[in-house]
Amino acid sequence: MQIDKNIVLWRHDTFLGVCQAIGQDFGFNPDWLRVLFGGALLFNPVLVVGIYLGLAVVVLASRLLFPARRSDSSVAVATSEAKAPRADNDSDIAEIAHAA
Repeated sequence: MQIDKNIVLWRHDTFLGVCQAIGQDFGFNPDWLRVLFGGALLFNPVLVVGIYLGLAVVVLASRLLFPARRSDSSVAVATSEAKAPRADNDSDIAEIAHAA
């Protein structure tokens, strides 16, 4: 059985994958959220753990209800490059003038 590396809950380097998932969804570095949780953990650990577990439930529900569509961007790039018009001087092999 192969484990999909894109599912943040099954990765070995995350704890429930909450910060990673929120960072992916909103497009920012999840380390900033980890620092925020770590700093807040020093002042009120019960509240921070409660918020973290609440966010874990929200992230799990959002991933189950609205799964990410799989799109292979490399295929899209390859097909768009194949359809692009080529100029006369665009060749895969560039000829280099030889010295006399």
